[in-house]
Amino acid sequence: MSDLLDGGFATRRQTRLFDDLLALFLQEGFSRVTLDDIASRLRCSKSTLYTLAASKDDLVRRVTVHFFKRATSAVEAALAQTTEPGDRVSAYLTAVGDELSIASEVFMADLFAFAPARDVYEANTAAAAERVRELIEDGVDAGAFRAVNASFAADLIATMMVRIHQRGVATATGLSDAEAYTELATLLTHGLQR
Repeated sequence: MSDLLDGGFATRRQTRLFDDLLALFLQEGFSRVTLDDIASRLRCSKSTLYTLAASKDDLVRRVTVHFFKRATSAVEAALAQTTEPGDRVSAYLTAVGDELSIASEVFMADLFAFAPARDVYEANTAAAAERVRELIEDGVDAGAFRAVNASFAADLIATMMVRIHQRGVATATGLSDAEAYTELATLLTHGLQR
């Protein structure tokens, strides 16, 4: 079965349910709620939930995909507001932090603990690191950044992004994921400047 959100087959009601599920999960996490709890909270039947996914695990994965699709769209929209090559890396990473800031600590802990959701996060982290590499190359080409190896810088950023989502940064520093992305944006921008 193709992903409802990937294929664009979701009805308005299904999209609204995904939005409502996402709001619930972002606030309270998903490991402790049952399908019965979800159906009750969203005022729908379990059979309605089964139109969205075959199981709770699949539902969590699909809601996680929904979260990152929305976040990616918002990050790209924020990036489109910044045209100066020297500001785009910082704008991108700051927007990533802003999007993650809406997620509670319990959601992030559940995300890391549940392999299918963690896989979605890891795939999005890899895509974000690739996007940052492109932005660095654009900044170097435009003369806004000193000549750096964009692949190395992106790999360094990807390593930190992985540490952020694996909770290593939170454990070591007490920073939330959003705060860590803001700090990364600041350090990186200053390190790239001529």
